[in-house]
Amino acid sequence: MDLAVKSDVIVTIDIQRPTPKLGFGKTLIIGSSATGMDYKTYYDLEAVQKDFAQTTEVYKAAFALLNQGDNSPSEIAVMLHKTEGETVADFLPKIFDKDWYFLVSTSSQKANILTIADAVEQNNSRQFFASSTNLEDLAAIKAKKYTRTTMFYHTMTDNYPEAAWLGACASAEVGSITWKFKTLKGIDVLGISTTELMAIHEAGANTYVTKAGDDVTSEGKTVSGEYIDIIHSRDYLVFSIQHAIQKLLNRSPKIRYDNIGISQLEGEVRTILKRADLNGMIAHDEDGQALFSTRFKSRADVDPADREKREYNDGTFQFELAGAIHTVKVKGTIFL
Repeated sequence: MDLAVKSDVIVTIDIQRPTPKLGFGKTLIIGSSATGMDYKTYYDLEAVQKDFAQTTEVYKAAFALLNQGDNSPSEIAVMLHKTEGETVADFLPKIFDKDWYFLVSTSSQKANILTIADAVEQNNSRQFFASSTNLEDLAAIKAKKYTRTTMFYHTMTDNYPEAAWLGACASAEVGSITWKFKTLKGIDVLGISTTELMAIHEAGANTYVTKAGDDVTSEGKTVSGEYIDIIHSRDYLVFSIQHAIQKLLNRSPKIRYDNIGISQLEGEVRTILKRADLNGMIAHDEDGQALFSTRFKSRADVDPADREKREYNDGTFQFELAGAIHTVKVKGTIFL
């Protein structure tokens, strides 16, 4: 999955708020060394250990990712920047033409988190996960209102709780899960009060607690308060529709600028939306029908100037996101 490839297709999605698997889940670990290291994919911990001792930060992050049992990813990647002569800001542009979607850094310093988060936000196609033990740092990060950075608060971050969270969730089919209520192997729960938990959430972070006897992640939100799965779903649809239509253009002798050709474009979009529905991304009505629609203007309704330039700019789609239930209130009545 190369999100940086040139394309003749542009897809944009606006999230309209209601009134009153793998391949899109690969994680890249970035760290540092004297010589640096180019992008490399690893398929198991044994391979990671050949390049990184168990005491290194890269190995610790990889262990957290790959220690999540059946949910563990089938592959991860690592890149290192040079400790001398190359700043994090210099290094970051190199990562965005590589194959990954989620990002973890071996540095938990606030300055580095902000630098990385700024770059990910500007790129607008990936997500960055980081952890912190400092509520003041979290408040400073929250002030930036990042939609593509997710913070994990814990009193101990040496074992990379954010990487464990990615290991437990990132490889699931996009749209099939919520990131709340997830159990993380190798991560201790925090014994905190409701007030303390609310303070962590107010700081824009997620954490790990016990609810009804189960150890689970406390929320599933980015720093801005947006849900992780919504950002993931939107990115998946943008990339998938762009890719599908580009492949159609590439493999066809030509797409005719008439209603037959236009229906081919619409067909590709509907195929992706149906796949998203199977993943649980799209809500259903009372009859069980998926709530999505497409509208592609016919040749007769298209601006003649667009036809002359061989541009088709009149395809639209919409759907109702299924979302997920995160809290429940039930009222009861006792009759005497």
